[in-house]
Amino acid sequence: MISRRQLLTGLLTLSAGGAGFGGYALAEPFRLNVTRYSLMPRNWPKDLRLRIAVIADLHVCPRWMPLDRVARIVARTNALAPDIVLLPGDFAPSRRMTKFAGREEPDAWARLLAKLEAPLGCHAVLGNHDWWDDIQVQMRRHGPTPSGEALKRAGIPVYENEAVRLEKDGQPFWLAGLGDQWAFWPRPQNYEEFRRGGKVGYEGVDDLPATLAKVTDDAPILLMVHEPDIFPEVPDRVALTVCGHTHGGQISLAGFTPVVPSKFGSRYVYGHIVEGGRDLIVSGGLGVSGMPVRFGVPPEIVVIDLGVAPRGVTA
Repeated sequence: MISRRQLLTGLLTLSAGGAGFGGYALAEPFRLNVTRYSLMPRNWPKDLRLRIAVIADLHVCPRWMPLDRVARIVARTNALAPDIVLLPGDFAPSRRMTKFAGREEPDAWARLLAKLEAPLGCHAVLGNHDWWDDIQVQMRRHGPTPSGEALKRAGIPVYENEAVRLEKDGQPFWLAGLGDQWAFWPRPQNYEEFRRGGKVGYEGVDDLPATLAKVTDDAPILLMVHEPDIFPEVPDRVALTVCGHTHGGQISLAGFTPVVPSKFGSRYVYGHIVEGGRDLIVSGGLGVSGMPVRFGVPPEIVVIDLGVAPRGVTA
């Protein structure tokens, strides 16, 4: 959740750039880039080629991510001919955005996502805003959520600490999906400490050890999560971790990102990150949250070609 102070910081950053800067920041959310990565993670078989399309952080709402735009994103993704499509959460808009941007019925956008085409299917995890979207979910501290149920009705599997074994060209690999790490707001008795910057914060439904325990052989693992904060805990056994959540900071000025929703600040804000030989790709996402602007991080569909010699990043 972006705090009032963070929101003000972002708006002041935009204002400092003048009208032209601010006007571009209001227009950039409607761009659509395709960002491509090609890589060979150390635990990925050299003869297993897999094209992954990642659609993250749609935040569907009538004003900034209307249904016709979702349909165009689906069509653009299909044209990229992915083997598998990953949807790492935040289909719902932020509660602040719905106050002036409205909302779409989850079944409407889920039916559009069901038109994604990939031989190995389309797979999803939920993001924090999918949990925060329903006050009743927050009050009872468990699902189901409107976003999750809509995706299931549309035939898209939603993973919460689950793993599935898939095959490409006769070679197996595992797709593991982690439950959200920020699923529930701080409990009322801890909220004031949370606002003061204390250690008591969001509660998750994530269980990484239980998720990886579902893997029953030595085939390589792709891990899909929403927030990147879990990455320091991801073992070497995982070939690649894919996430969204940060929006690349949503505002990036020559690499400076004033607001990043992560306890690690800008450490995992965007792109291909390698730590200790482990690979993480953080999508900049497609929608907006907190404030309806982007600057320096245009909306993107991410394409990852695994089993291909690295060629750098292209957009």
